[in-house]
Amino acid sequence: MPIELTKVAYTTAASAKGGRAGHVTSADGVIDLDLAQPGTPGDPKANPETLFAAGYAACFQGALANRAKTQGIDTSDSTVTAQVSFGPSEDGGFSLAVDITVQIPGVDAAKAQELTDLAHQFCPYSKATRGNIAVTVSAG
Repeated sequence: MPIELTKVAYTTAASAKGGRAGHVTSADGVIDLDLAQPGTPGDPKANPETLFAAGYAACFQGALANRAKTQGIDTSDSTVTAQVSFGPSEDGGFSLAVDITVQIPGVDAAKAQELTDLAHQFCPYSKATRGNIAVTVSAG
């Protein structure tokens, strides 16, 4: 069952033209860039997976900070990396998989994993992908 919004806190939009080798712009003008297929020779450019990885990592780190704050733990020096993979899926189409790794300096491994698991339950990107694509989370 989908999770419904109880109140809209923020809305944004982006438009794409030309697909994976096209151009994307956000409504506020912050994003305005050309895209290229992964592995395209020459000048490296973003692709949908790059943008998704950046958004997921940033969102997850916000969720991590939120969950850690409830326990009095400062995660401002933490690093969250979202590695997004794209490839063929069992249904004959294509799908994504995400591996999230979290580094929290000064926090022991067990506590870091606990906070990472809590963030995964809280993060809107994790909620949106849960049950739809393979997502693994680990603290190192």
